[in-house]
Amino acid sequence: MTDIPILEVTNLKKYYKISQGLFKSNIVVKAVDDISFSIKKGETFALVGESGCGKSTTGRTLLRLTEATSGEVRYKGKDLMSLPYEKMRFLRKELQMVFQDPYASLNPKMTIKQILTEPLRVHKKYTPSERTKKIIEILKIVGLSEEHLDRHPNEFSGGQRQRIGIARAVILNPDFIVADEPVSALDVSVQSQVINLMLDLQKEFELTYLFISHDLSVVEHMTDRVAVMYLGKIVELTETEKLFKDPKHPYTQALISAVPASHPREVKKRIVLTGDVPNPANPPSGCAFHTRCPFVMEKCKSIAPNLTEVADGHQTSCHLYSEKKEEKTNVIIHSEV
Repeated sequence: MTDIPILEVTNLKKYYKISQGLFKSNIVVKAVDDISFSIKKGETFALVGESGCGKSTTGRTLLRLTEATSGEVRYKGKDLMSLPYEKMRFLRKELQMVFQDPYASLNPKMTIKQILTEPLRVHKKYTPSERTKKIIEILKIVGLSEEHLDRHPNEFSGGQRQRIGIARAVILNPDFIVADEPVSALDVSVQSQVINLMLDLQKEFELTYLFISHDLSVVEHMTDRVAVMYLGKIVELTETEKLFKDPKHPYTQALISAVPASHPREVKKRIVLTGDVPNPANPPSGCAFHTRCPFVMEKCKSIAPNLTEVADGHQTSCHLYSEKKEEKTNVIIHSEV
């Protein structure tokens, strides 16, 4: 892993207009609301949060599988959002995606050979005979064999289908892969196999991952940095080890407290949040988390906090830390006076 960003996201927004009611009035749902982050070459960067927080929408928007409302996504210095169709299509061999549902992401009418040949054919890579060799090679890497070539997706288990999905993503030798909850639909026993496969492939092909998940135990095991999302916004961003050792945002603290204990003697204090996740079509004013926060203050209800650095390389958006900064500043000013 290097310190050079392979992907830089600046003020990314994805809004949806929904018509409802008798007069079909438009309601704007802010699925992704002004988020910024960067991903270093060779690292695994995680997006975590509850269902509906905007994780998957972010991943799809980065690759322009859905168009952004506004914002900038720079891949190796190129602004993906402004690229014309043909240039973006050419870049897709470097930008791939592993989808969440291994049952829906593979065409049931195509054989495995046809599924894996398609990206090579679309991007005009290799001759027909070389393509077959490449497919057999990649199948072996992901734990399958040549005898699977003429089978259809319905003849495979969920874990095997996800291996095929991963094979399809890496067969073009990409640099960056968005993995959208790649193990959430799999049995626990199969999850570890797929995770280890992804880690092995990362070393072998020097891949960079955006890993989207709600399973924090998986995130802790395989990622380098984490961004926590809530109602379309990033509320905390730091290195994985720091996040699990010292979570700053009350929402992150609640998420981590819900992770099952890894040892029978480990005692964990569970933080139970009250209330439901607000309707994204009608979010609360101020801090979006204030309706469920155990530390809510009056200013939280009207003023939205900014994502600021509260420790070395550790950012969070919470008024608790802005209050502490103000207190420290006042102490310094008074002491100088």
